[in-house]
Amino acid sequence: MKHRWLGIVGTALLVGTALPTLVVAQTDKSYARIAILRPHDGDTVDFEAGYIRHLEWHRQAKDTWVWYGWNVTFGERQRWFVYASFGHSAASLDNPVTAAEDERDNILNVTPHAQFVGNALYEYLPGLSRGTGEPQPTARLELTTVDLNPGAAKAFEAALGAGQSTLQGETLWYRMVAGGTAPRYVRLRPRPSLSAVLGERSEQALPGGVDRLIVKTTVEILTLRPTMSLGLGSPSRER
Repeated sequence: MKHRWLGIVGTALLVGTALPTLVVAQTDKSYARIAILRPHDGDTVDFEAGYIRHLEWHRQAKDTWVWYGWNVTFGERQRWFVYASFGHSAASLDNPVTAAEDERDNILNVTPHAQFVGNALYEYLPGLSRGTGEPQPTARLELTTVDLNPGAAKAFEAALGAGQSTLQGETLWYRMVAGGTAPRYVRLRPRPSLSAVLGERSEQALPGGVDRLIVKTTVEILTLRPTMSLGLGSPSRER
């Protein structure tokens, strides 16, 4: 009986040791996919109709991912379309809806009217952010893209981390894992209105001392398109 009890205790200890790792693996939802489409000139109306049909295909395929859709309203990429999905584990990225059928429907409804110009994977950085990693579906979104000098990522993240406690509103930082020039970071700041974005320009600035680390910074303001999104809650309307 003593040996049996020791065996039970040993098994419990092994399970207890393994459980935190298992829980982390199951609840790790730190990855995002952010992609960009450029509608052909003069083809915006047909593009939007085709993209909405493609979302309906996702709905019929019982896609469990939440898809955000935004238009670039202020920026050099005006009228381009940004679509994204957040809060994914690494394992879930291996199991999207059927890839071949998804591509077939894309070719039918989307690619005749637009060009795919970007598709990147990002890792959410909670230690630099204020929020959950899944942005609120507000009417406006400030998107900041930062390209760094090679080898500058560690110093850049340290500077952002030092100022994390001072963040006032939802501010989400992501590190690009694959899909473009590296090192690259993006910051999302969802806001309910354009006036809210403009009223917080003081928070738009990056921490002092990081300029020397940066090759290029781009700031754009996006507008949420609820009809070109899938699985969102009730989006906040612009006031």
